[in-house]
Amino acid sequence: MIAELGHAALWLAAALAALQMAAGFLAVRAGEGSEIARLVRPSAVVQAALASIAFAMLLWLFAITDLSVKLVAANSHSLKPLVFKLSGAWGNHEGSMLLWVTVMSLSGGLIALAEKRLPERTMHATLAAQGLVSLGFYAFLILSSNPFERLPVPAPEGLGLNPLLQDLGLAFHPPTLYMGYVGLSVAFSFAVGALLTRQVTPDFASAMRPWVLAAWV
Repeated sequence: MIAELGHAALWLAAALAALQMAAGFLAVRAGEGSEIARLVRPSAVVQAALASIAFAMLLWLFAITDLSVKLVAANSHSLKPLVFKLSGAWGNHEGSMLLWVTVMSLSGGLIALAEKRLPERTMHATLAAQGLVSLGFYAFLILSSNPFERLPVPAPEGLGLNPLLQDLGLAFHPPTLYMGYVGLSVAFSFAVGALLTRQVTPDFASAMRPWVLAAWV
């Protein structure tokens, strides 16, 4: 049931990314007073929550070593220490892509919640661009690299995490790397938003600066 909940949350997050993208671009064309504009920020926040739930479900599957899930069976073992069970969640292609899109959606959700300095039209374009990029990763996960795929018959034991990844440094490296590297997607979305609305001003630069510095740190 945990895998199915995670998969459902992933699908819903993808749907919200599509809504965020469409509503954002339509709001740019329609103007700030349009009804569609009211959907942009909530879509980004709910999408971030759903992506976080999906990743939390994957972590749970690895923590309990659910060997009916293909990804867990291929990248974990029931006798591994907990830290290496959890790092197995991102020590593979599918899990690392889910972590990637989770960080990206959280970045968009934080912008939607906290950023008040940008003109609303530029904010809508920024969130639309963030939704567009996120949607590409959601589509890749859902259509090509489902991290919640079940095995027809549960494995008797897992294959274990790649020995090269069984190190505390490598356990903490991907999450911190992604917070910075994927967090810079915010800078891209800000730039796209300002270019679309032709509001590349000193105020825009000062609004973007804290987000870029946070990702660099």
